Amino acid sequence: MRLENKLFQGKTLAILSGGGDTPAINSSIESIRNRASLLGFKVYGILRGWKGLLGDGDVVDLTNQPYDGYYGGTALRSSRTNPFPSKKNPESRVPQVLRNLERYKIDVLVTIGGDDTNGAAKRLFETEGIPVIGFPKTIDNDLRTRTMHNYNGRDIEAVLCPGFPSAARSIMEFAANLKTTAESHSRIIVLEVMGRDAGWLTGAATFGGAKLGLVPEFEVTKARKEVFLETVKEAYMNSKKKCLVIPVSEGIRWYDEKTGKVDVVYASSEVDEYGHPRFGGVSGIVASEISNKLGLEARAQISGYYARSGHCRHYDRKLTSTLADKIVDLLLREEYGQMPVMTKITSHVELEEFNTTSIDMGTVGNKSLSDDYYDISRFSFTPVYADFLSKILDKPTFEEFRYDFPVVIP
Repeated sequence: MRLENKLFQGKTLAILSGGGDTPAINSSIESIRNRASLLGFKVYGILRGWKGLLGDGDVVDLTNQPYDGYYGGTALRSSRTNPFPSKKNPESRVPQVLRNLERYKIDVLVTIGGDDTNGAAKRLFETEGIPVIGFPKTIDNDLRTRTMHNYNGRDIEAVLCPGFPSAARSIMEFAANLKTTAESHSRIIVLEVMGRDAGWLTGAATFGGAKLGLVPEFEVTKARKEVFLETVKEAYMNSKKKCLVIPVSEGIRWYDEKTGKVDVVYASSEVDEYGHPRFGGVSGIVASEISNKLGLEARAQISGYYARSGHCRHYDRKLTSTLADKIVDLLLREEYGQMPVMTKITSHVELEEFNTTSIDMGTVGNKSLSDDYYDISRFSFTPVYADFLSKILDKPTFEEFRYDFPVVIP
């Protein structure tokens, strides 16, 4: 039987992006928009996350409009707005959201975000019956996607989120570049990498030549700090060119001798609407202690927003497309309150819809780096992590100056 119209002709699907940006959000928006349009949806974009559904609304029409999915960040803009009551904003703004969904005649809402943005969407689905589909997004790669990593016949729970592959490649390249200046001055460079509660991204520096690293999952107590400093000294003295690049997550818990406590370093005490403070500056403290305690020249380098910035890389481009294919399946079955995810960690060529599934948005949560991927006694990432990352980045990418000059003896 021939259909006169597309299945969802006359229906409207809206897309919003919330939380921190990644290089893959525009690619996600473009992929979702294209597939929704093929099904017959009119597609709207909601500006500045949940903020675009407050007041009179802030909505644009994406239907039949050109869209550059390779360009990093999000053309729909973003915010950390929480429609539900919080300590920072005790007022519930859910009625405003519901009113605008009705005013703009939005039938389905796709939210691109992490645990906060998609958690709010899930609550709207559960409490108000709003048809929502979540789409994963984070450079920290700590959104629990229940993606399995097969290593030597053993399945290990890992994570794979759009945004992480592009950010990981940037950190790999950043560490590789820093290696040349570290060699030139026989220095230790402590590279601070974004990662509030997880060290997935920090580990990418190992593919740029880093040997040691610190992650938030394993706090650096007074005793562990002493062992860490000895490990740094040993690694430095054993390095042929007397240099090291040491990546550290911004959220590591570091022992402070003045307070006698183990805590994070805050860039600001101010919190967002989801209760998150801003971290930053721990690399300077670690570098200073290396210099003072070991007598070795150390410098700090904060990568900051560099990992978030730039264009969408090759792997991310295919990943967002594949997960958008799964959204078609969810829309056709009208299965809402779900999030598309990859079932396994796979190479670029295996990023296909048959390797996807969906999980309930209410059970997403966060997934930290496990001890399968990090050796707490050696302060280093394991061969298992290297195998995980090699599926995404292929082989480590850094050059070596291989010539050894003969020593002149007078």
